[in-house]
Amino acid sequence: MMLIINGHLDDAGHEDVGHPERPERLRAVLRGINELHLDGDLLAVAPYSASRAELARVHDATYLDELGAYCYEGGGDLDADTYATYDSWSIAQFAAGAGLAVIKELQIRDDGVGFVAVRPPGHHASRDRAMGFCLLNNIAVAAAELTSQGERVLIVDWDVHHGNGTQSIFWDDPNVMYVSTHQWPFYPGSGAPYEIGGLDALGTTVNLPVPAGATGDVVRQALLDTATPAIEEFAPTWVLVSAGFDAHRSDPMADLALSNGDFAELAILTASFAPRPGRLALFLEGGYELGALQSSVTSSLGALLGADFASERPTHGGPGSDAVANAKEARFAALRIARDTGL
Repeated sequence: MMLIINGHLDDAGHEDVGHPERPERLRAVLRGINELHLDGDLLAVAPYSASRAELARVHDATYLDELGAYCYEGGGDLDADTYATYDSWSIAQFAAGAGLAVIKELQIRDDGVGFVAVRPPGHHASRDRAMGFCLLNNIAVAAAELTSQGERVLIVDWDVHHGNGTQSIFWDDPNVMYVSTHQWPFYPGSGAPYEIGGLDALGTTVNLPVPAGATGDVVRQALLDTATPAIEEFAPTWVLVSAGFDAHRSDPMADLALSNGDFAELAILTASFAPRPGRLALFLEGGYELGALQSSVTSSLGALLGADFASERPTHGGPGSDAVANAKEARFAALRIARDTGL
């Protein structure tokens, strides 16, 4: 199977020295891809700058104007975690456009797996706010393009942090299902199991919080027990993944205990939700320990492509089984209340 990625994205101008979200992350990702030795089974498509109309499907016009102006005035700190430079606006537009380019190529070929290797990441960016290292919500821009074509999009977010921006953008959209596994309690504070979507989209938000120290078997249990039945009912025509690799046990930004072998297992499980080949694309989100990031990219993409790769064993035995069961009950209780009361 072919891997379709975006071509080289010059991200060097988006850097704050000492910040964990740094250009070296993309170099690690590309090394991880190179480890698969795909040769003719690797296609790089040219990214392009996402248009104003494509961005405005998910971001407020005023926010886009203000972010662009902030960058062109020299940039700075947008909040305690998130920075922008003079070049960040242009780079972020190309990052969002890279996802659109990969999706278009998948549609043309009707086969393969997409991987959008860009920075800055996107899943914390809301309609009107940059946060959590994110400026524009890359995966949301792609999902909105697909729904404009009549598709039903499943977004699976396995980043260790909850994708609050993506959830809020599609909160009341019945054509997008958002499923998130994430450490809880943790930044950004959202992602409780009783957050289930708006009145027009009840049940299309599925949050699967797990405690610090949770291993891969706990995350997979949550997806299988709680998310899979909802996904099957939703019947997506496309699957997009917010592929953050900061749930790895070596990552300094969080406290989950996954191995790169767990990401291979998550990739296979997530791929099973797609209706056919050519309808799955992964978008890089977090992952800040470069060695763990590289090996996790190799393992997850290698598993999807049936390539030869070295992998750690999947992990098991960590805490969280009770939390998964309790979260499932809390979600179903919230759904019953919402449907009974209309609230």
